[in-house]
Amino acid sequence: MKTIRSKWSILTLSALSLTLGFSSCNDDDTPAPTNQNVVQVAAANSNFSTLITAVQTAGLVETLSGPGPFTVFAPTNEAFGRFLTANDLTANELLASDGLGETLTYHVVGASVPSSAVTAGKVTSVSGSPFYVSISPTNEIWINGNAKITATDVAASNGIIHVLDYVITAPTQNIAEIAIASSTAAQPEFTQLVSALVRANLAGAFQGGFDDNFTVFAPTDAAFRNLYTALGVTSVDQIPLETLTSVLQYHVVPARAFSQDLRQGASLPTLLTGKNLTVNLSDLKINNSGLVAAALNIHATNGVIHVIDTVLLPE
Repeated sequence: MKTIRSKWSILTLSALSLTLGFSSCNDDDTPAPTNQNVVQVAAANSNFSTLITAVQTAGLVETLSGPGPFTVFAPTNEAFGRFLTANDLTANELLASDGLGETLTYHVVGASVPSSAVTAGKVTSVSGSPFYVSISPTNEIWINGNAKITATDVAASNGIIHVLDYVITAPTQNIAEIAIASSTAAQPEFTQLVSALVRANLAGAFQGGFDDNFTVFAPTDAAFRNLYTALGVTSVDQIPLETLTSVLQYHVVPARAFSQDLRQGASLPTLLTGKNLTVNLSDLKINNSGLVAAALNIHATNGVIHVIDTVLLPE
């Protein structure tokens, strides 16, 4: 299955408190009981016909009809349509893909989690791969920065269904791999960032997995060219190594922060000791650099990338 690069939204940006997960529910939180399991509840709703077809094709009906409990994050037909368009897939190609079962179980948690028990942070799915919950200042719940929960607490006899407006998939590349792949694409980007990381011997620091958490504000190639002009140089090789290393560290926050996980006026600590970044949502900026709204929440195994249009320089 192709890697997703869907349309990203900068709706809101909230705090960097990303260590929480789903908390267990109590009797007061649990939705009203029903005699139908999660598969039957979804099958009775025409908005989930694509999901039900996928569950049947992947052979998951019996599993999801079991005692559970399960929390299912259920994409609607429209959500599947947007996913297929973004990834240049047909419905038949999705149903025939080897990763269909893994994609579906990535939408399931092996516990009953009502919306009142949802908190921001890392959650392990039934597939074994984690996804990441963000809660915006307006209390919208997002997963992996690109799928919003549009309805909550649909009751079933063996769990709960929350409705999604997009299909979520686990990232398969780390930050370094994403940057390198982009730098060698037909329409390359991040060529200068990759060159800078290699020269500063920092590329290896961004090759981790889900246990690592970084947010990288990644300048475009145009941003680096503007920097070269301002400094009177022609490449990263002409920038003193110590200076280049400090500049690169200043672009990295040691936490996994999706766009919905930042707040107006927040001060973000960076890998450059003692130097913080300031969030300015009113102007869609980090310090004096504009956030590229169409290129936010690029999800990696070890963090998230937000593209910016100016190289950030520490004082």
